[in-house]
Amino acid sequence: MTETPYTDADLRAEAARQHATLAEDPDFMGVGEQMGDAWVPSVETTEDGSARTWKDLLVTPDETGDDEDYTAFGEAQQKIHDLITGAADVSEWAVNLGADGLEPLPEQLSAQTDNGPWFRLHFAVRPDMPDDMRRALVEGVGSEIAKHL
Repeated sequence: MTETPYTDADLRAEAARQHATLAEDPDFMGVGEQMGDAWVPSVETTEDGSARTWKDLLVTPDETGDDEDYTAFGEAQQKIHDLITGAADVSEWAVNLGADGLEPLPEQLSAQTDNGPWFRLHFAVRPDMPDDMRRALVEGVGSEIAKHL
């Protein structure tokens, strides 16, 4: 008998359920609040001083100059909200990866078709896995898949 009336699997299942609920219906205004001061990755270069936050990039003075026009910001906010609500529910995966001490790799493998990706593989490994082994894992899986395409 365990010391608790629940199992590790119960904890993981509840964490996954709550994780999914958080992304299921995100607060639209909260999305905008989080965007405001966040850097836009494609212009996050500081060498030339072009780094911009979403607000810097999309909020402009209105025609009178007395106020700011949030139209473009609002459009981006809606698109981000839609991406969040349309995201695949990978809550169980995410919780299990974290509980197992794995971290996602930036590398992905996908097979493209005329209608978009046929599949996409994401990798997660222990933080202490050597870089050469990480590379070998991704390249080896990719090589084996390529034999059958």
